[in-house]
Parts: sequence; C-alpha cells; structure tokens
Amino acid sequence: MTGQISYGGDYNPEQWPEDVWDQDYAAFELAGIDTLTVGVFAWAHLQPAEDRYDFTTLDAIVERAAAEGKRIVLATPSGAMPPWLARAYPEACRVDFEGREHVYGQRHNACPSSPAFRRLAVALAGELARRYGENPAVVAWHVGNEYGGACYCGLCAAGFREWLRERYGSLARLNDAWNTTFWSHTYTDWAEIEPPNALSEHWRGPDHTAFQGTTLDYKRFMTDALLGGFVAEKAAIREHVPDTPVTTNFMGLYQPVDYHRWAEHLDFASWDNYPPEDADPLRTAARMALAHGLIRGLKGGAPFWVMEQTPSTTACRDVNPVKRPGILRLWSWQSVAHGADAVLYFQMRHARGASEKYHGAVLDHAGRTDTRVFREVAALGAEFAAVGDALLGARTPARVALLVDWDSWWAVEMSDGPSRHVRYVPVLAAHHRALWRAGAQVDVVPVTADLSGYDVVVAPLLHMVKGDLAERLGAVVRRGGSLLTTALSGRVDEDDNAFLADVPGPLAGLLGLRVEETDAQRPEVVNPVSFGGGEFAGRHVFEVVVPEDGPEGPAAEVLGSYGADFYAGTPAVTRASRGDGAAWHVATVLDDAGVDAVVRAVLDEHGLVGALADVPEVEVAERVAPDGTRYLFLLHHGEAARVVECPVSGVDLLGGGELVAGAELELGPAAVLVVRVSP
Repeated sequence: MTGQISYGGDYNPEQWPEDVWDQDYAAFELAGIDTLTVGVFAWAHLQPAEDRYDFTTLDAIVERAAAEGKRIVLATPSGAMPPWLARAYPEACRVDFEGREHVYGQRHNACPSSPAFRRLAVALAGELARRYGENPAVVAWHVGNEYGGACYCGLCAAGFREWLRERYGSLARLNDAWNTTFWSHTYTDWAEIEPPNALSEHWRGPDHTAFQGTTLDYKRFMTDALLGGFVAEKAAIREHVPDTPVTTNFMGLYQPVDYHRWAEHLDFASWDNYPPEDADPLRTAARMALAHGLIRGLKGGAPFWVMEQTPSTTACRDVNPVKRPGILRLWSWQSVAHGADAVLYFQMRHARGASEKYHGAVLDHAGRTDTRVFREVAALGAEFAAVGDALLGARTPARVALLVDWDSWWAVEMSDGPSRHVRYVPVLAAHHRALWRAGAQVDVVPVTADLSGYDVVVAPLLHMVKGDLAERLGAVVRRGGSLLTTALSGRVDEDDNAFLADVPGPLAGLLGLRVEETDAQRPEVVNPVSFGGGEFAGRHVFEVVVPEDGPEGPAAEVLGSYGADFYAGTPAVTRASRGDGAAWHVATVLDDAGVDAVVRAVLDEHGLVGALADVPEVEVAERVAPDGTRYLFLLHHGEAARVVECPVSGVDLLGGGELVAGAELELGPAAVLVVRVSP
C-alpha cells in the first residue's frame, strides 16, 4: 500500500462477459484507477454447492487485474450467503426482533451464531487465502461486508447465555447487574434467560425495554457475535497469509455495532461514506468529518480507507439526487484531509438488475467515458497521481478529543426517562460541528483512549461512566486541560444502574456541583439560557444544578443561567477550576448557536480556535507526514465564491502555485486547496 492514494473500488466482472472487461480496463486507465475490490458478493459463484468450489472466474479476474498492474483488495463473500446454504441449514437464517423466522433472501441474512454458517464461511476464506495469498497484486483482505443487524434465534439465545456466564461468572453477579429483584426477575438457572425482544422484555420497539441492563448486554453480545465471525475468517486467512493487512468496511455512526470493540482486530480501519441526507451542505460536510474522525480514531489516529462512496448517487433512499458538479472531488479530498489513504467507489460499473442497478457507478450501463461523472472521476484520479505518496501515512495533529461511547449511546436512548427526545448522535454531532466550525483539529476517540495528549476533552451525553474514566478526566483538568460535559452525564455505571450518589455520580466533585432535579419538557418548549452576553435556546431536559464545594475544590462558577420556569436564574452553564484547568458543564441541550458559544469559550482558553474559524463555509484541516512536513487543506463547502486570507505560506499541490500567508485567496464553489506548508 505505497505509491499514492489508492483509487478505485468495487468491481464485479463476474456479472459481465469478458469482452466488457476489455472496455472496463481501458476506462480504468483513463480514470487513473489503480485499486480494485473483488469478490465481495461472489459466494454462490465461488461455491455452487457445499462440496464444490469453482475458482475459474475469480482466477481470471485476479489474473487480469494483476496483468493490468492493478492492486487487488480481495474480499471474503460472507456478507451474503448462497441459497443452497439456507436450504441445507435453515437454522442459518435469522430470527428477527418480532420473533419471525426468516427464509432465504436479501443480504446480511445469516445468524452469527450458526455453526454451519461459521464453518462454511471460514472454510471459504481459508481456500481463498491458500489460492491467492501469495499473489503480490493482493494488497489487502476485505472480510465480509458492512456487518450489522441482529438475530434472536435459539442459537443466539444459547450463545447469549454462554457470553453471560463468561462476563459475570455467577448468577448472583448477573442478578445484581440487572437489578432483577425488580419485577420478580431473579434468575435461578442460566436456561431461564431469554434474548430481550418484542416477545420478552420490549414494548413499542427496540428502544423500549423493561430491563435496560439485559438489552444493553444483548447489544454487546451481538457486537461480539458478529465480531467472532470476522476474527474466525481473519484467522483462516492468517494461516496462509502472514502479513497482508485485513480489514472490513464499517458504516460510520452505526448504532447497532460497537466499532470500538472491533478496533484491535483490524489491521487498518475502513468505512463506506454515504452521508445522511441534509439540505444544508455545511451540516453534511461536518457530519462526514465526524465520521472520518470516528474511523480514524479506531486505530489511534492512523490513516484509514474510504472503502466505498458513490461517484454520483445512491439507490436505497426514497429520493436519490446526484452529486452536483465538483462535489465528488470536494468530498473525496475531505476524506483525505481527515486521514484517508484510499478513496474507493461502489461501484465501478452499473449492475444490470436488482436493487443497485441505479446506484451510482464510474461507468454507466452503456460504459461511456464521456459523461460528466466519468470526467470528474478521471480528473480526481489525475490529481491523486500528481500528489503521489506525499500524504500517505500523514496524521492529524489534534489537541482536542471528542469522546464517543457506544454504551452511553445505547443506554441514554433506551432509558425510561427523563426524555426519549434526547438522541445521542444529534447531541454528539452538534458538539462536533461547533469544534469543526471553530477550526479545531479533533480526534474522535473512545472513552478508553489515552487522554494525556489533549488540552480539551469534549464528552457530550457521557451517560455511563466506566472504570477509571472519571480519574482520567480529572487528570486532564488538573494538569491544565479543559473538560466539557452536558446534561445526563454521569448517571449510570457499566451495568446501566444508577449511581447511589448525587448526580453526576463520579463526576460531581470534578464539576463542583450536584444535580438536584432533572426537568423534561416537550421538544417545542424552549427555556432561554443566557451565556457570554447572548441568549440561546435550551430544550428537552433541564438539570436543576446546585454548585457545591467538595474535596476536589470549590463550587463551580456560574457562567450561564436559565431564563424561565421555577428554576429561572439557576445555573445552566458552569465552570469549575481544578488544579491548572477547568471542568465545564452544560445542564441542558443547547441549540447550535449555544453549543458554538460554549465550545468557542473553552477553545479560546487554550488558543485552539483555528484559522478561518469565522468563515463557516471553508473547512481547514491539517495532516503531518512522517517526515514532519505539514499539509493544510482548504475545502470550500459554500455555494458562492468567497475571498479569504491565506492562513499559511506554501505550495499548492493541486494548482502548483506559491501561496503567501495573509494574501487574498478567491475560493469558488467546491474549491479545494492542498498546501505543503513552508518550513
């Protein structure tokens, strides 16, 4: 994986006669395509029956790609099992949340606890590795595809019980963790435990459960069950391929699977960049930056791959607009700006039929190379080739950490109170947008990450506080850093049981306050919050805060107050001095302007407001190469031209010109500058 930013994507030549392959490779040369992902959904083709493999077509695909000088990402096809497997082993099909036994169809359709599915998937992975593992054209292995979903069958129930035995060791410990004295749920035999679903503990859907601890553990179990399949396939590959890196493609901010539990098993992280629809291009850009940061954070800030993006349009939504001119280039360079060493597409050629026949592709059904989409793909390929290896391995020099915790995500969204309108990702994204708009370089990291290198730690909705996290957050503050938390933080332990202490539990002393009550109101109810000379909207939940002295220091200073209801005039934004630093707390869910104001105040104390922070349409990101060379990216997400002041002196790698700090730069819509900063 050297030479330049890897460029290409998913290629399915088994769907086409070989004369079409000739057209494809001619087009690939025009577009600068150098990397092809093959075999992702080829199980039925590779193994037409349980006792028979057929690698004839894949042999030809690999041989042709290697002969054309392409790098190959070779996939194991366990993302969709073949029909014969479901017929021979019907227990391999999933049972859904409602208790319905599925028959064969769609993809992601296999029970992760099925011994037959696991055995056959692992065997095929081993055969692929034995056959192609020594081929120098194979630069990476891609196991499965977009792991997700859940199963509630008898096999998963048995697997859940074994997982619980290993986690808790005894029924006494499990009963304590799940608080089973409530509603006469005390278990006296492991066999009594059922998966939490619509037939057992749930009502009104997956987020409404009578026993949050049980559902939380099932989410953890299902993450581990899916991971078990990946680990087993990777082990089969490693029997024949000792060094070639192995990954799988994640889906960004995907709630069902805790990607942090997978991170140590990946050789590098990768993901599929299909941002959610948003009429505001700046919110879309910020959301992608957040997801890039999340994936980069899985491997301690190491570069990642964009394994999929669309060249033009998706096909799975009710409305699927095309990317406007220049947006493909802009979003691709944004990926690189945030740490991507590969930018790949789904798909290289339009499929003839089925659900993705209208999904965007480098080549349309006619195979034309004179379309707008192909011209943009080719122009971007030429830019990547021109930049070469300059950016490979470069990292983001972040001094701000944004904490993400799947356990808190799961717990806060299935809590029976105080408000089901508080959703984890919108609050997380609002804080990330504020950091993004302020031009701060941010690492998005798990709560287990080493925080010693950060000056600011932002921890929105840190509902669950586990292990030594409170002590590590305190260490950040005492050595001169800042912590920012929000309402509903510090509420529960790792079992999702409330701390038997003043809210916010183990964070109370650090924050210099206690929460006496938590009010909740309908989403349309606004309580104005005054802060820093402005007034902002607080919604959903309103903590009634009492600043208090404690062993860690004096009571928090009140910086912002509520303007309405019986708690008008009481603290809504506080700052507690601790050691050489400060712990901030916002006691409600502020609107974007309010989050911006608080985040900017925190960053200002550390001089971390970035260049062009007052030009919201222009994103500034930085990477530092292994040799210390700095690269600054200016990405214009606005729809009208802007004139800005150049923040650095250096060389524009794409335009070739010399840039001088302080000089005026005119940035057109979707403009991209990649600047090698002068020493």
